[in-house]
This record gives sequence, C-alpha cells and structure tokens, in this order.
Amino acid sequence: MRIGLLTEGGYPYAAGEARLWCDRLVRGLPQHEFELYALSRSAEQEERGRVDLPGHVTRVRTAPLWAPADDGRSYSRRERRRFAECFKDLVRGICAGEAGDFAAGLYGLAELAGEQGGLYAALRSETAVRAVESACRAPGASRAVQAAQVPDLLDFVDELERALRPLSLDWYGELGEVDVCHAAAGGVAALPGLLAKRFFGVPLLVTEYGVQLRAHYLEHAEDTTRPAARALLAAFHIRLAGEIYAEADFLTPGNAHARRWQERCGATRDRLRTVYPGMEADRFATVGEAADCGDPDTLVWVGRMEPAKDLIALLHAFAEVRRAEPGARLRIFATAVAPGYLADCRSLAAQLFPDEAADAVTVGENPVTFEEIGGPEAPSPADAYGAGRVVVLSSVIEGFPITLAEAMFCGRATVSTDVGAVCEVIGGTGLVVPPRNPRALADACLSLLRDPARAQRLGAAARARALELFTVEQNVAAFQDIYLQLLARGSARPDGEIPFARPPEARVPGHWTTPTWAPGPGLGPASGPASGPASGLVPGLVPASGLVPASGPAPAPASVPTPTPVPTPTSEATV
Repeated sequence: MRIGLLTEGGYPYAAGEARLWCDRLVRGLPQHEFELYALSRSAEQEERGRVDLPGHVTRVRTAPLWAPADDGRSYSRRERRRFAECFKDLVRGICAGEAGDFAAGLYGLAELAGEQGGLYAALRSETAVRAVESACRAPGASRAVQAAQVPDLLDFVDELERALRPLSLDWYGELGEVDVCHAAAGGVAALPGLLAKRFFGVPLLVTEYGVQLRAHYLEHAEDTTRPAARALLAAFHIRLAGEIYAEADFLTPGNAHARRWQERCGATRDRLRTVYPGMEADRFATVGEAADCGDPDTLVWVGRMEPAKDLIALLHAFAEVRRAEPGARLRIFATAVAPGYLADCRSLAAQLFPDEAADAVTVGENPVTFEEIGGPEAPSPADAYGAGRVVVLSSVIEGFPITLAEAMFCGRATVSTDVGAVCEVIGGTGLVVPPRNPRALADACLSLLRDPARAQRLGAAARARALELFTVEQNVAAFQDIYLQLLARGSARPDGEIPFARPPEARVPGHWTTPTWAPGPGLGPASGPASGPASGLVPGLVPASGLVPASGPAPAPASVPTPTPVPTPTSEATV
C-alpha cells in the first residue's frame, strides 16, 4: 500500500511538532510504502535538519510556508478575469459564511494554479484586496468583518496567500497516485489531501491530536491590534475546517475533546474514530515497575513552563499544603520555558517560601525547586516522575495531556485540573479538581500525601490504563485497520482504477527493456497492458504508464499459447 503522509511544521523535521507519533507510525508499518509531503514553517526548522528515515519511505517532498513563493508568473487578461471570479467566490464564502461559495472558489483557484502556475502575485494584487473589501461590505457579511480597513485587508491578504500556497505546489502528479492520503493535522496540512481527493479520488484520512481551529483561536486570543483582520482569518479557518471535515473519508481525533470540536464544525459520527496517541511505554518501565514509589512527601510537576500551565495557582496551592504538612516539597521540572515566565515563578516562590535553615549558620533551602529535564538529578522524564509519589497538573488550557499519560506509565498517582481531555485520560485513576482553584488543588494533594496506600493503588490502576490505551502498538494497529477500511470501500478515482491494480514492481524507475530470459512476443511485460490468462501477466499486473514495450505490440490473444510463470524484474527503489 502507498500512503502519502502530509505534515505542516512537523515530520520529518527534527524540530517538528508531530515528529514523534509520525515517526512511530511509519516505523511501525514497514510493510507499506510511505511518501512524505511536508510543509515547513521557518528557516530555523529546516536548518535543524530531518530525522533519519527508514528504507520504506520512498519519496520526500518539502515546501516552505515562510519564504516568498513568487515564481515570476504573470497572468494574461483572461487568466486574471478567471482568478477574480474564483477569488470572489472564496472571499464571499469567508465573509458571508457560504460553504458552497468557499468550496467553489477554493477548487477554482486550485485548477487555475495547476494549469497556469502559482498564485503568489495574483493573491497579493490590488484585485484581491478590492475583492476582499467588496465581500466585507456586501449584504450578509458578518458584523465583525464589516469594519475592516485597508491595513486589515492587507494583513488578511498576506496571511491568506501563505495559507493557500499548497494550491500552487507541483506535488499532485505524484500525490494523485498514492492509495491513501493521511494528513497528520487539519488546516493547511490537509489542503494537499483535499485537492488529491477532489481531482484524483484519493481517499483522505485526517488525524488531529490538537484541533487546528482551536489552536488558531488560542494563538490569536490576546491579539487586539487588528480585530477585523483577526475575524477574517478566523472565518477562513472555520470555512477550511468545515470543508475538510465534510470531504474527508475518515477523521481520527486524538481524544473526545478534539472529537467534539470536529462534530461542531460539521463532521459526522459515522466517519469519526478516536485514536489515542502512541507513546513508548518502555521508556518508563523501570520507574513504573519499581517497588519504590518515590519520596512520599514530594509533589512533582513536569511540562513546559508557560502561563497556560498556571504554575502561579500551583505555588499558591502548595503554600496551603506546606502549612498542613511542613515536610512537603514541590519539584518543578521544565521541558521548555516561555520567556519571562520562569522569573515570575521564581519570584513568587521566594515570597511564599523564604529559605529555611536549621540554625543560624546553616544555608537555607527552599521547599520549591526549579529544575530541567536532562539535569544531573533528572537526566530523563522517567527520573523526574520517579522523584515523588504524586504528580500534579495545574493547567487552565490543555488538549491531550502528554505529561499526565507519562506519569500514568510511571505508576504515579495524579492530581489534575479538569481541562481538555484530562478526565478522559485519567478515567478514574486520579483526582480531578476545577481549574484556577488553589484550595481544591491543595486539598487533593494533601489527601494523597496523607494516604500512601491510596496513592499506590491509584498509581497501579493508572499504569494499567496507560498500557491498555496509550501505547505505540495500539496506535499503529488502529491506523493499519483504518487504511485497510478505506481501501475496502472501493476506489473513487475518476479512471475507476481499483486498489493494488499497480503493484510496486510496475513502477520500476528507468527504461524497461525485455530481459534476455523473457518469453517471446505476446508473453510477459513486453506484451503491453492486456490482462487475463492470454496476456502472460498475473491478473491485475499492469506495466507502468509511459513505459514503451521493447518488443512491439502484442499479437491477437487467440495466437498466444498457454504461458508459463515469468520472473518479475526488480530494481533498487530510489527516494
């Protein structure tokens, strides 16, 4: 099976967001061919290089979303008129919420780009800006976009051109030949798969462990400089998400929280299946299977230090814990740090917990420590989770809580805030409290610190749940099953080609001549694309398109004797 894996800002780049689960998926299915189509987000991401790819990755195509994409192509008057008509449909759908107009404009622009070249100059032209302005002022436009001024229009056109760059790529001759397109995210990453589905009938699978529409809202939540431009861009992403969810053959959200977002945007339940992220349980086996449950008086927090994790509330909650249990400690392990946030947290910890000393000459120690994964006391995440008996998550915003699942693999009892997919991940094996409630967080932590037997039981139950639901094996098996389901539904290709009609050996690169050991005319690959017993080919074996048989046209089937099995020529695959 040939699978086209679509990513944006992720695999195969070493700094990619979805690098880990994509790499585990590809390596877990060595029986299939994978072709990677990756959109990069920055020059820094490309400079940091790519991960080593396994041998069954046969093609890698990349394109930047950050660099100028002007190909120097200028449209003729007829082409400009065609662009204007399609673009008006697109922005009318964006501003007025008409899904039909949006789809017509999107696919019309894709056809124009495929026939005449890139859309860079056209999308940044005065014609495009005036079309957006007219759509904002037209009856039926939402109130949020009606107040758009020229700076708002220019900002939106600039962002729109970047988002629509996949329409102008030269990928589709190859992407249209794969058996399944698998988008590792929604939004812009799924655009190439949407076009392959539209123009070539390739089944489209979209996986979202973090809903791109939700991520867009969170990213621009505090941007108040240009509200009209923000409203236009949000409307575009809403229309794009709706089109992807409507056209995708199958959607695999990573949790029920993401699933609810997809259903609200138009996805139907018969095309939805929750597939949890696959994580390497072996990394945490040593800690999870150890008899020692860590320091019984220590609370552990692990994650990226940023405002969404609400470490301020955690520090205030620990102040309550400290008053009730003077021997308690809090160890904070950072995997990454948002600028300035670490300093704020250190300052608050110094105010809440002055350094304590046993006497007048001893150096004081703070019960709260800030450490990094990879340090001498915690060289790996497993060591960080193993430092205490209870792991705390204090977030106010969360999707799928990876650190919580890792703590479960380590057999640790957990105290978490009720955000995102936390309750779904915990499933009754930990304590859950409301977010932004330090008192409730402190009470839950105290209940586990004071009852070690209960903490141990919850930790054992958490590890059993994690091993059942969140391993790499269950993730790979789920996608293998979905790939086969998509092929079993039949082909939607315009030419009616059935799955597996072209086996891998029918795509041998280079010039294909008749081997010296092959039978005479009328037998073997040299006889052309005829099928059936008289052709000398295994039923369904069709030579690659564009290859000229060296032995000329095949004679009439009636004159061909019964064939004997013919060896298949092979060639080393190239990436």
